[in-house]
Amino acid sequence: MSRILTAALALSCSPAAFALVPPDYQEPPSDFTAEIEAGFQLNTGNTESSSFNGRTKLVYDTDSTRQEATIKGYFAADDEKTTSEKYDLQLQSSYKFYSGYVFGRGDFTWDKFGSYTRVSTISGGYGFDAISNSSTKLSLEVGPGYRYNLPISTDNIPNPEANKDVILRTAAKFEQKLQEYTSLNADLTSEVGEDNNTLTLDMSYKNTLFQDWAFKIGVNIKYTQVVPEGSKQTDTITTFNLLYTFQ
Repeated sequence: MSRILTAALALSCSPAAFALVPPDYQEPPSDFTAEIEAGFQLNTGNTESSSFNGRTKLVYDTDSTRQEATIKGYFAADDEKTTSEKYDLQLQSSYKFYSGYVFGRGDFTWDKFGSYTRVSTISGGYGFDAISNSSTKLSLEVGPGYRYNLPISTDNIPNPEANKDVILRTAAKFEQKLQEYTSLNADLTSEVGEDNNTLTLDMSYKNTLFQDWAFKIGVNIKYTQVVPEGSKQTDTITTFNLLYTFQ
């Protein structure tokens, strides 16, 4: 009996057995990836306040198409009232061909305390990779669109009328791998219309902690040229989040 067990062990540990499943085997890359991140802050004592932000990004990328969906949420409150509540939804569908890609895109924002409480932008156009290698990627996009803005109500204008504008949207999306475990992303988007212009910079720095977990610092700056009376032209959001990536 002992001879049979010895022979079985020798066979299972033979080079032929290792050849079936190599020790450095990895699953083939998936077309689907997702990122989930969140950050929370709670203050007690002299100051009672809390804040939360979260983001989920889904990407389905094949040889011929790329589908993206991003959802963001921001919430803050003190011991008396809610001070910030904002939600963003971004959708983009791209069809690739040899020299670049054509895309359709939708950007939707609900901001309870913003200068504009509802912003909806539908756009389409052409994009291409100006730089694409293992460490650096720069994509440029341009195309026409349509924007719907609903201003926040004020004492002087309790029921404001929505602004509807045809725009030209341009965007630059930059990705830089700084080291093996760190990366920098920066997206710059411009929307130029007859009635209003906006410029948005979305930057983030990501440092992988272990495996699929990372620490991420993000800054979003949006400038709006024309805003309702009493509103500021520039909005800035800074986040410190824990991010998980899976595919």
